[in-house]
Parts: sequence; structure tokens; C-alpha cells
Amino acid sequence: MGKANIQIDPTKRFSTRAQYYNKYRPKYPRAIIKLLRAECGLSSSSIIADIGSGTGILSRLFLKNDNIVLGVEPNKEMRKIAEKLLKDYSNFKSVAGAAESSNLKDQSVDFITSGQAFHWFHTNKSRKEFLRILKPNGWVVLIWNDRKTDTTPFLKAYDNLLYKFGIDYKEVNQQIPDERNFTKFFGHDSFQLKIFGNFQVFNFDSLKGRVLSSSYAPMKGHPNYEQMMRNLHRIFLEYQSDGKVRFEYDTEVYYGQFK
Repeated sequence: MGKANIQIDPTKRFSTRAQYYNKYRPKYPRAIIKLLRAECGLSSSSIIADIGSGTGILSRLFLKNDNIVLGVEPNKEMRKIAEKLLKDYSNFKSVAGAAESSNLKDQSVDFITSGQAFHWFHTNKSRKEFLRILKPNGWVVLIWNDRKTDTTPFLKAYDNLLYKFGIDYKEVNQQIPDERNFTKFFGHDSFQLKIFGNFQVFNFDSLKGRVLSSSYAPMKGHPNYEQMMRNLHRIFLEYQSDGKVRFEYDTEVYYGQFK
């Protein structure tokens, strides 16, 4: 991972943002299930360890595929939301654990997934833990909804806003792994990448919620908060169409097996 100076413990960065995160973060395309069926032998009987499962956004995708999902999440606030929202899924188990210490049994899962979380993991320690809990020939699937920053004037203005008023936006961006990190993690460069298009549409209230779901956004009471919200409203008014603005994403799916 990068050497960015991240001051807040990654397991606690979203404690005050869990409700925003659950409500305003993008979902994951159903096409991921089709991909993993075709390429990795995913079936409804596959056992999934969703590491850094947060409020259960990615877990839900696999639960709908009838998989047993072990949602491993270190943050209590995020975990409680997942437990509430996914309580009707008998095949969901909430686990207080982390990528480096999952509290799962040896060789107990067929797939390890991680949605929007792998960049917070300690590479070497999580690799060791994943090797321990994966069954032989198991798969690791690392997923991001990567927000586009320069494809529209609104997205350019939004990204500039984050650089100007975000607490540690630049540093968090530096945490996102590149191919060298994945090569080190998997132990080879034969992992695969598949990209799907994704998007969200917001009115101003939901746009505000989307901003506050990000760990680098100042919360109310922070010196940057009021200025950021004023500027957010300004760019919303400038670029909205019919009272809405649009976020565009590349949903990046990295998948492979350890060697």
C-alpha cells in the first residue's frame, strides 16, 4: 500500500458516517455474479467471506445469489447496520473481525470478497490471513466503485471541491493500490480485471449525503464544513439538470488465486 499519512485508524474512519454510507454509496452491478460464475466457478453453494463488509452493500449481492455470506467488519457502527438490514437473510452471519484477523476458521471459505475496502488493509498481514481461511483453489475478488473525476464538468468541479475542502482527500487517493500492489498480493501478475459501468443520480440532499459518506469529508463542526456545503450547493446549481446531477463510476473487479 501507499505511504500516505492517514491519521485516523481505518477501522474507525466511518464510525460517524455509517448511516450516510449505507444510504448514499453506490450498489454493485449484478453482472459481477455472472462474471464470477463464468470465470471462477461461483455457485449458490459457494461460501463467501466478505471482508470489510461495512453496511452489507456487497454482501447483499451474494445473499441474493443464495450464498452463505460471512460479513467480516471491524467497525461496530457499520456492522450493526448490516445486521439490521440483512436480518431476514438466514444465510448471513455477521463477524466482528478484520482483514488481518478475521476470526474465521482455517480453509472455511470458497471466495473472499472485498468491496471498497482493500486499500485500508495491511497487504502482508491480510494476505497471510486470506491464505489461512481460503479453501484450496479459492478465489479472492477485490472490487471498487471508482468514481470518475473528469468525464463531465460537474465531476471535475466536484473533484476540485474535495481537494480544496477535504480533510485528507489527496492522502486517501494515494492509498488506492495499483498493479504492483496486486502483483505482490496475489504473488503473480496473472490476476484478472473486469470493468463495468455504474452510476448514481442525486438531488441536492442526496448529493450532500453522498459527500458525507466519504471519510475525508469534513463533518458539521469542522472548520471546512460550512464552506464546503456552500460551494457544493453552488456547483450543484450550476450543473444540475432537472434538479439532478450524475456520478459516473467504473466498477473495477480484480480477481485471482494465490500462488
